[in-house]
Amino acid sequence: MQHTDLGSGLGEVARRRRKALGLTQGRLAELTGLSQPAISRFEAAGPLPPIPALERIGEVLGLRLILTFEPRTPNDRGERERRPH
Repeated sequence: MQHTDLGSGLGEVARRRRKALGLTQGRLAELTGLSQPAISRFEAAGPLPPIPALERIGEVLGLRLILTFEPRTPNDRGERERRPH
């Protein structure tokens, strides 16, 4: 998953959940200590907030943040598979 995919996926889930809870971006910002423009950028697939901020967003929205690393495959970026030296 590329960075933009991660950001857009998280932002979209957060936006849908925020709306389902009847929260405005401004109210979510107040509850998380972030600015409303930061919430707006995050929901629009802009830069990801730092992990602690993502955790606060998740806590307010009743969502659990799970991050993981997975091995790359050669097709992830059209690269040849890298071999250890």
